[in-house]
Amino acid sequence: MARPPSLRPGINRRAQYSLFFGYVVAVGGAAAALLLVVVAIFDPTGFAGLRTATAELTRPLSSGLRNMVSGVSSVDEVLASYWRAGSQNVALRRQVEADRNRIIEAKAIAQENARLKKLLRLVDADQSSLLTARLISSSSSSARRFARLNAGRWQSVRPGMPVRAAEGLIGRVHSTTPNTAEVLLLTDTGNIVPVRRANDSVPAISTGAGDGSVEIRALSAGRNPFKPGDLLVTSGIGGIYQPNIPVAVVVRVQGEIAWGFPLANPSRVDAVVVERPFEDVVTRPDPAAEALPPEDAAPSSTAAP
Repeated sequence: MARPPSLRPGINRRAQYSLFFGYVVAVGGAAAALLLVVVAIFDPTGFAGLRTATAELTRPLSSGLRNMVSGVSSVDEVLASYWRAGSQNVALRRQVEADRNRIIEAKAIAQENARLKKLLRLVDADQSSLLTARLISSSSSSARRFARLNAGRWQSVRPGMPVRAAEGLIGRVHSTTPNTAEVLLLTDTGNIVPVRRANDSVPAISTGAGDGSVEIRALSAGRNPFKPGDLLVTSGIGGIYQPNIPVAVVVRVQGEIAWGFPLANPSRVDAVVVERPFEDVVTRPDPAAEALPPEDAAPSSTAAP
């Protein structure tokens, strides 16, 4: 019959050795502690020297452990600082983006206010103005050049009425519906406007080129009098447009033709003024004069019965 595994002499001997060494270490530690207590009580000077020697022997190990602990703490601080810096950078970027959007919005509002103020001054100074309206669309990319107003017949808008912005002439009303109107732009090939050079009144005709520009032809025969930079305004001839409305600036001259660009760009203009035709303004009677009685009219008298 075989012995049980727990009764094998090799295993019992190893267990006995382990137990013996444990006792030895415990007894040795207790004896060393007792010795240190005795030395500390009966020989304080010797105990102080022993403590100093022990501290010197263990200083490299304690310094290494302390540096390791401080290094781990420094790594934690660096990681925490990096995380805080990243969070602050994200917040700052968001704040900068929000501030940029507010600045852009404020600039747009300021530009719109400036345009409206110019338009208000124009309406106050111009007695031919009928009403103010807004351009709600424009066909700048098509063959014909039209824009649409948010006012029509019910607002007294009629075909042939000039339409202008604070920057200059836009065109004239081509057709109307009850609440909208179609404006024939300056750049349409069917729009012809009598103009003159602003500085010396040289007469000319402006015709839309259909590509966003206008052709200017002088009425006088001979050499083309225009040069780049010349400002053209309405002349008042024809009875539609009142005089001195800015029309275009000459940008190129070739032979007898000069090309220019309108000062008022419909794609950038929002508010406009619809005016009465110049002929109607000139021939319209003064309401104040109509209200006055004739000077030679004698007061009527009735005889008493």
